Order: sequence, then structure tokens, then C-alpha cells
Amino acid sequence: MAPLTSKPDLSVHIGPLTLANPVMTASGTFGYAREFADLVRLDRLGAVAVKGISLEPRPGNPPPRVVETVGGMLNAIGLENVGIDRFIGEKMPFLRQCACRVVVNILGDSVDEYAQLAEKLTGVDGIDALEINISCPNVKKGGVAFGTVPEMAAAVTKAVKQATDLPVIVKLSPNVTDIVAMARAVAEAGADGLSLINTLIGMAIDIRNRRPRLANVIGGLSGPAVKPVALRMVWQVASAVSIPVIGIGGIGTAEDAIEFLLAGATAVQVGTANFYNPAATEQIIDGIAAYLCEQGEDSVRAIIGTLCVGA
Repeated sequence: MAPLTSKPDLSVHIGPLTLANPVMTASGTFGYAREFADLVRLDRLGAVAVKGISLEPRPGNPPPRVVETVGGMLNAIGLENVGIDRFIGEKMPFLRQCACRVVVNILGDSVDEYAQLAEKLTGVDGIDALEINISCPNVKKGGVAFGTVPEMAAAVTKAVKQATDLPVIVKLSPNVTDIVAMARAVAEAGADGLSLINTLIGMAIDIRNRRPRLANVIGGLSGPAVKPVALRMVWQVASAVSIPVIGIGGIGTAEDAIEFLLAGATAVQVGTANFYNPAATEQIIDGIAAYLCEQGEDSVRAIIGTLCVGA
């Protein structure tokens, strides 16, 4: 195959949403974008997924809240955020100026809270899509996470879809028995796209004082260590549903991102890599373009889901 000499088309579609390229930032790793404005050219990104937003401000968990692990990190931030009113009033003016898509991650403790958030964000200038964090506990159902029961995940998806005309992306938890069942449930409930995976549950222990290294005891594991699990789940889900999938988990290089695209992801989100290499997103965009030229492909869409499996 002859190398491509012209600039390849990097644009992709997540439901009705068009991204200039498939590289997004992952919620909770990029703040509200202003924090990285001096480190990253925001106008180059396909989209920014902002820190999760709840109806009321949340203080999060006490420290220590972050621990390095082999090949990754554990965090137990506790969904700390400024709340929806301050987000709209204080954070959106800057986000509105970003020449990239803005995806707002939302979280709640009941189906009604998710619907309220979606309704309040609908019509706010500068918001291009919503991402539903269903890893939160449903306080009205005894604390069972929405993301572990297909029927509950579907109920949240339907409520949000009824409350907004924005594209709705559902972020799936890997801490389930059957990720495909979860994906099918929210797809059938009307989701425009899926993002996966959220963090795996883990812990770390200080053997000198025999105590957990996180104040919350357990936290979410992210980084290169989770990539094989994330890649497997993305491949399984992309093969099972017809809506776009966004791959997340240990993506730090263009090669990582391309693996997810070949496995069926339409786009990718960069998370933990933002902490140790703020330039990762831009490097990944350039690397994908270089790979397409090398492969003689004129569009990134031409390689999505082209993994060869079997004879």
C-alpha cells in the first residue's frame, strides 16, 4: 500500500456529534480545561470531557486521595466538584471559548437527579454533549451502582434522553459480570454513544504502618495497567452494539489509541497520561495522522473496527 501524501481526514461522528479528530480528554483528568490551557492547544482536541458535575457541590473524600501503583494510579477523589450552578456560571464562560467540542459528565444519586442535571444543562451555550457517569450509587436502591444493573442503567439513560436534546454518551463501569449486557441495555434505551471503561476498583496497603494508602481504603485504578482489560471490553462491546464506542483506559501514545480504533472504537479518551505527559493528546493526534499516511488511508474512519480476528 503506497503511503498517503495528502493530509488525512481525522473527523469522526458520535451520533449527531462531529469531532474534528477522535482524541478526547477523559473526565476527571483534565479539570474544566482551563487548568491545561497553558500546556495544551485546546483547539486541537476533538473534545474535552469535563470533570463530573452534580446538582450540589461535593467536597470529595479526605486525603490521601491518590496513590501511584505499578503501571498506573489509584484515586479516591470522591467526585469532588463545584456543582451545576457554579459550573454554568464560572466554568462555562471559558469552555465556551474553546475551539473544540465540550462534553459535560454528569453524576447523581437517583434517576431524577440525572434528569434534572440534563434539563438544566440543555440550552446552555457551548455544551455539545452529555456523558453519564453511571458508576454512582443509587441511594434510593440501597447504594447499588447504576452501572452494575442493566435495568437501572437503562432507566437513567431513558430519563436523560427524555430531558435533553443533546447527544447522550453513557460511561460504562468495568466492574460488572457482563459488560456487553450493560452496553446493550443502554443502547436499547436510546444512548447515542458509549464510553468505556471507567476505572477498575483496587486498593494499596502501606506495610510499615499496616494501613490502607488511601483514606477511602479503595479507589479507582487507571493508567497503562488497565489497557488490556479496556481494549478487550471495547472490542466486545463494539462488536455487539451499533452505536459508537469511545475507548478509555491506559491510552498514552498514538499506538495505544490506534489499537482501540482497530478494535472498534470510534474515538478515544486520554486520562491518566494527562498527569505525566500533558502533551500526550496532541502527540496522539499527530501520531494517528502519521499512521494513516503510512498506511495509505485518507480517513481515520477507514481503520475503525478493522481488526482481523481468526483465519
